[in-house]
Amino acid sequence: MNVIDESGILAISTRLQRLAEQLRKEGVLIYKANNIEFEPKWFPVIYTLHFKPMLSVVEIAAEIGYTHPSTISLLKELEKEKLIRSKKDKADERKRLITLTTKGQELIERMKPVWEIIKAAAAEIADTQNNLMKAITEAEEKLKQQSFLDRALRLKAKM
Repeated sequence: MNVIDESGILAISTRLQRLAEQLRKEGVLIYKANNIEFEPKWFPVIYTLHFKPMLSVVEIAAEIGYTHPSTISLLKELEKEKLIRSKKDKADERKRLITLTTKGQELIERMKPVWEIIKAAAAEIADTQNNLMKAITEAEEKLKQQSFLDRALRLKAKM
């Protein structure tokens, strides 16, 4: 056991990041094993546009829960890969509407069976004694009720 593992809850962010990195890194390998060139970081945007075919940048950011700058960065990558396109909203010139390209739609069709495999493999990993997905959902709900910072400041005031 290393120092980070021994630190327990203090290293929760590091442990979650480590888990996410491993899943992301091996996710690339799963796609490659299925002859698909795809970065898992693109998934939230592509998946969202699969179900909601035309969204503004702000709407995509809200859907995936990322900041506006992070979302724009992802969109630039996806546009460079020709998986999405953007056009100005006729009603509001400042607003850009994002849609999948034909290449993006074709990619999704190729990925659908792989998503089923990923879902099954991830379900095995998350199927722990304390159910990882349920625990993540509960932690996210607690953060919505009161932020990490606000909790820390409240606890500091009590000390």
